[in-house]
Amino acid sequence: MNKTLLPMIGMAAAVSLLVGCGGTSPMVKERVAKSETAVQQAITTVGSSENGAIELQSAKDNLQTAKSQLAAKNEKGAERYAQKAQLNAELAVAKAQSSAARKAADEVLASVETLRKEAARPQ
Repeated sequence: MNKTLLPMIGMAAAVSLLVGCGGTSPMVKERVAKSETAVQQAITTVGSSENGAIELQSAKDNLQTAKSQLAAKNEKGAERYAQKAQLNAELAVAKAQSSAARKAADEVLASVETLRKEAARPQ
C-alpha cells in the first residue's frame, strides 16, 4: 500500500471512531439551537397571519425532524433539517413582513386617492 495513503486511512478511521463514540458535535447542537430560535422568532412575527403560515409549519416540522435526528445521533440529518427549518422560518418572516408592507402601502394609496378627490371637489 502507498505510504501516504496508510496514514490517511488511519486518520479517517480515528475521526470516524471519535464521531461515533463522542456523541453529537457541539456545532450540530448549536445549529439546531439556532434553528429553534429562528422558528420561535418566526412564530412571533407571523402570528395568526395567513402569509407565511405554510412556511412556518414547514419550519416547525423540519425543526422537529432535526431534533429527532439529533437524538438519534445522525449529525448529517440533524444539520440538514436544522438548515431547512431556519430557511423556512426566514421565508415565513419575509412573507409576513412583505404582506404587512403591502397592506400599509395600499392604505397609503387609498388615503392619497381620498385626498385627491377632496382636493378636486369644488368649494
